[in-house]
This record gives sequence, structure tokens and C-alpha cells, in this order.
Amino acid sequence: MHVVFGANGRAGGETARALMADGEPVRVVVRRPEQGKAWAALGAEVAVASLDNAEQVSAALKGATAAFLLNPPPVAGDPFGQTADIGAALAQAVRRADLSRSVILSSIGAQHETGTGVIATLHQVEAMLAGTAPATAFLRSGYFVETWSEVAEACVSEGVLPSFLEPDRKIPMVSTTDVGRAAARLMSQNWAGTRIVELAGPEDWSASDVAAAFAKVLGRPVEPVLVPPEQREAVLAEAGLSAEVIAALLGMYEGIANGRFTHQAGTEDWRGTTSLTAAVERIVTKLRPAA
Repeated sequence: MHVVFGANGRAGGETARALMADGEPVRVVVRRPEQGKAWAALGAEVAVASLDNAEQVSAALKGATAAFLLNPPPVAGDPFGQTADIGAALAQAVRRADLSRSVILSSIGAQHETGTGVIATLHQVEAMLAGTAPATAFLRSGYFVETWSEVAEACVSEGVLPSFLEPDRKIPMVSTTDVGRAAARLMSQNWAGTRIVELAGPEDWSASDVAAAFAKVLGRPVEPVLVPPEQREAVLAEAGLSAEVIAALLGMYEGIANGRFTHQAGTEDWRGTTSLTAAVERIVTKLRPAA
């Protein structure tokens, strides 16, 4: 049995779908029963658990041969306090369930303890979960291409791509489709010890490349527009994020600008196969029914 936490999120959902496409038995873990209905209809088992509750997580892991674990992106409160609670519960549950193989979603740049904003919470998670299962893999993903869906409406309606990244700065990015495939592959392999797998797309991309992909898909010009640093806090506050989460996110973009979002020597270097245009086309396709 393969257990997938965060199945209603981007990476978890793609992992569950990839496993099911390979014919693997899958149990998805959701926070509320109603969130599991669509997965049950697809043939998955459904468990309900809160990630900061070790007993619930242990129950969800019962009988698992492998599990996909993650620390959800914070939306309120203290991200580091939330991570401490979730990391402690996951570590306790993995040991209690005698889980043999775990794949933990992390990020490129997680080798740094500080200077990376919210990515540092994943450094924290890696430290807390290291060695908790006989086979533990930290899947360090690049910047999700699907994160750009948050500004896709501006591309469609205004022909601009607002960006907190310098337009021409290329960084590791990857589609969550490839994240799910990589996680499923790791969950299905046999190994022992600890692995760090860093995953990016077929090549590194910039905000300008993303804008060009939107332009190609939409059939009209789209220009990347850098949001000035002094305006970013207000933009994130408008999205309803707490001050602590805003500080952590801004710290991430500062870390990227300072060159800390980079590969670590000695890790496994994997590349996905989903093109930037294909990933952007899927973002636009999801937008159009609501247009």
C-alpha cells in the first residue's frame, strides 16, 4: 500500500495519480472526509488525519509499504512553529508505524539552515525526519511552474506576468506533474539509507521564459513585470496571508535573488520531461472554464 499525504494539493495529487496510473494500491490522506470522495470514486482508499496529530498519522500509515510526506505551505501563523509541530508528529508516526520507505517533499536550497525564508522550514523538516525510516528520500523540488497560476489571470486579461523574480534570472523550475512522477518512482524503488534527490525541469527557466510560454499558449504578447520589493508585502497581504507568512515568503525571494536557490553537490540530480509550454497550457486550460 502506498500512502499519499496532501493528495488535494499540487504535488500530493500528482503523486497519487502517478501511482494509480502505474496500477499501485493507493491510500490518500485528507483533512476532512468530504475531501476524499473524488479519490474514492477513482478507486483509492481514503484516510482522514491532521498532519500535526501523531496518532492520526500513525493510523493512516498502517500497513503502508511506502509513504509520501510533506509539510504543507503555510497560510497563517508562524511557519516555523507549524513545521515543528508537523515534523514532530510525522517523525513519531513514521517510527510508530514501522514505515519502511518514505519520500518527503522538500525544496532545492533546503541545505541552507537560514537565508532562504520559507524554504528553511524544509531544512527543518529534513533534520526532523532524517533516519526515521530505514529508507528515506528527500525530494528537493525546483520552483513549481504551477505557482505561476496565481498570476495567470493577469496574463490573460492584461498581457503581463507579475513576478517577484528578476525576469531574466534562470532558476530550477519544474512542473508538479514531474514531481508526482518522481515521487511515485522513488516510492516504488527498493533502497536503504538516505537519499537526496534534486528535481528540476528539462532546463532551468526564468520569468521571461514563463511569459513567453504564456504568450505562445494564448497567441498574444505577454510581458514579465518585476514587482518592486517595496510593493510585495502589500501584494501578499491583499491575498490574505499573515505577517509571519509574508515575511517567510519574502525571505524566500530574497534568498533566490542572493543565489541560495541552487543545487547541492553530491545529491542525485534528476530532470523532469514536462516542457514549460505544456505546463503553462494546463494552467490556462484550467482557467478558461471560469472565464
